[in-house]
Amino acid sequence: MNKNNLSVLLKKPPVVCLAAMFCCALWGSAFPFIKIGYELFKISASDTASQILFAGIRFTFAGMLVIIFGSLLSRRILFPKRENLIQVVSLSLFQTVLQYLFFYIGLAYTSGTKASVLNSTGVFFAVLFSGLIFKQEKFNFQKAAGCVIGFAGTVIVNLSGNSLDVNVSFLGEGFIVLSAMSYAVSSVLIKRYSKSENAVTLSGYQFIIGGVSMIVFSLVLGGSLNLISAKGVVLLFYMAFLSAAAYTLWGILLKYNDVSHVAVFGFMTPVFGCIFSALFLKESINQSVLQIISALILVCLGIIIVNVKRGSGIND
Repeated sequence: MNKNNLSVLLKKPPVVCLAAMFCCALWGSAFPFIKIGYELFKISASDTASQILFAGIRFTFAGMLVIIFGSLLSRRILFPKRENLIQVVSLSLFQTVLQYLFFYIGLAYTSGTKASVLNSTGVFFAVLFSGLIFKQEKFNFQKAAGCVIGFAGTVIVNLSGNSLDVNVSFLGEGFIVLSAMSYAVSSVLIKRYSKSENAVTLSGYQFIIGGVSMIVFSLVLGGSLNLISAKGVVLLFYMAFLSAAAYTLWGILLKYNDVSHVAVFGFMTPVFGCIFSALFLKESINQSVLQIISALILVCLGIIIVNVKRGSGIND
C-alpha cells in the first residue's frame, strides 16, 4: 500500500474509530496491570521512586520494541534525521518524562478516582492547544460541547460514594492537571513533527530517551525493584507492548487527522479501565450498570459531536 492510499485509509471514520478505540482499550488495560505489577515487584503505594523506575523500564522496553519491529517492517534500521533529534527529545520530555512524573507524584497525593477524572482533562487541553495556540485546526463551540459531554461520561463512570470531593492540593490534583497538559502538548507536537519525521521513529526513540531519563531519576531518588519472577517478566513485556502499540498507532492517527478528532476518543480510556479492573483484579464494580451505560452513551455522543462536520455528516 502506497502512502497516498494509507493516508486515505487512516482518514476514514470507521478506521479512525476502531484504531483509536483499540488504543484506549490498551491504555485502559494498563490500570489493573500496573496494580498487578506493583504486587509482583513488591512496590508499595507510597514508593513513588520505585513506581517511576517500573515505568521507566517499561517505556525503555516499549521504545526498543517499536524500533525493532519498525526496522524489520522497513527493512532498515530506523533512526531520526540529525536535524530532527531535538524534536525527538522535546517530544520525549512532554509525552513520557513530564506526563508520567507529574502523574505518579500527583497520584501519591490524591485519590485514584480524582486522578482518573482530572487526567481526562488532557483531551480538553489537546483540543484547546491545537486550535488556539498551535493553530493546527479551528476551535469552535461544537468541539467544546463534544469535549464537555465526553468529560461528563468520564466523571459518571468514576463516581462512587464520596470518591470525588472539593479538596485540592498543588502536589496532588495540581500535578495531575500538569500531567494532562503535558499529554496535550505531546499530541500537538506529534502532529507537527510527524510532517518531517517518521511517526514510528518518533514514538520509539522518544520512549527510549524518556524511559532512560525516568530510570536515572528514580535511581537518584532511591528507587529499586525486587527479584523479577516469570510472571513479572511477562507482565513487563505486555506493559511495554501496550505502550508501544497504543502510542505508535495514536501518533500515526494524529499525523493524518485533526488532533480534536483523535484526542476525544481518550474519554474512553477510563471506561475501559473500569471494566478491565473488574475483570482482571476481580474487583466488584461499585458503579451500577445504568451508570456505566450512561457514561458510555455520553462519551460516544461527545465523540460523534466532535467528529461530525456541519452539513456533511461524520468527518470525512
